[in-house]
Amino acid sequence: MPNIDSAKKRVRTTAKRTAINHSRKTRMRGFVRKVEEALAKGDRTAAEAALKAAEPEIMRSVSKGVVHKNTGARKVSRLTKRVAKLSK
Repeated sequence: MPNIDSAKKRVRTTAKRTAINHSRKTRMRGFVRKVEEALAKGDRTAAEAALKAAEPEIMRSVSKGVVHKNTGARKVSRLTKRVAKLSK
């Protein structure tokens, strides 16, 4: 345990930020999961709607620093490609 006041505050702040980041990451995964489920069912309209909702959520996670920029772009790209493939 830290003894210095500033170090104690850093522990509290880090714990708070970790909880917030965990919540944001879980929320993003939920949106991605909805797209995955729609793809598994083969439901094109549901998959497109879920992707339309998931994309801004993934990018919001990127802007908040929860996931890396390239990771967010890769997730969106792969999901978009799979939804487009389902459309054919």
